[in-house]
Amino acid sequence: MEKSNKFAWTWVIKEEFLDDYVKLHEDPWREVLDEHAKAGIRNYSIFQNGPQFFYCFECDDVEQAFAYIAESEACNKWNAITSTMVKGSFDFKEAEPIKPLKEVFYLK
Repeated sequence: MEKSNKFAWTWVIKEEFLDDYVKLHEDPWREVLDEHAKAGIRNYSIFQNGPQFFYCFECDDVEQAFAYIAESEACNKWNAITSTMVKGSFDFKEAEPIKPLKEVFYLK
């Protein structure tokens, strides 16, 4: 099977932070969006199912993109806020801060 250039994962948000997490993402900081674009991330979507969130974006080099994001002052400020809301790791300097989902189907 041919693979896409999509990257996806899920996180669970702590119940007490659900509303705040959604509000932050309904009006994200322009500089964070710009930094993601500079990192090579595009067509980024987040979907909600209760406290579980599904994240999916396209990127030609995810390792390079995450390395860029890890050094971004704006993204680090954003992540300092949102990391307290997430169950699990949110540190982009870790070897595997996000557990990617395995792509099992791709229709071009």
